[in-house]
Amino acid sequence: MQKCILVVNTDKKQCRELCELLEKERYCASALHSIQNLETQFEGNKFQAVIIDIDTIPIDNRTVRKLTIKFPEVYFFCLSEKPFHPELKDAICYHIYACLNKPVDEDELFYFLRSIYENETDTQNH
Repeated sequence: MQKCILVVNTDKKQCRELCELLEKERYCASALHSIQNLETQFEGNKFQAVIIDIDTIPIDNRTVRKLTIKFPEVYFFCLSEKPFHPELKDAICYHIYACLNKPVDEDELFYFLRSIYENETDTQNH
């Protein structure tokens, strides 16, 4: 089963554009427009990563920590126009794999996704 990238963003246009970008590079991408159903999306799906637009999705440290503990095999990314999010300091320090700036730098995004793949491949080979 191919692992997918889940994009969580209430802005449907931005969400669709990011999913299309991922699919153009042969990633499986799924869209979600609310954080409420995030955990149910994991049932029956294998996600490699989740990209949460923290400009549109209200999320706090506790929620991020809970998700990363419950789904340790998933890499969580934040996406934002703002360079600082002091309210998410703990989550960003300890639970978020990377924070991406909007508009998304394609090279940066795919570098991180390749790094995840290479890390998983190295782990499986040892």
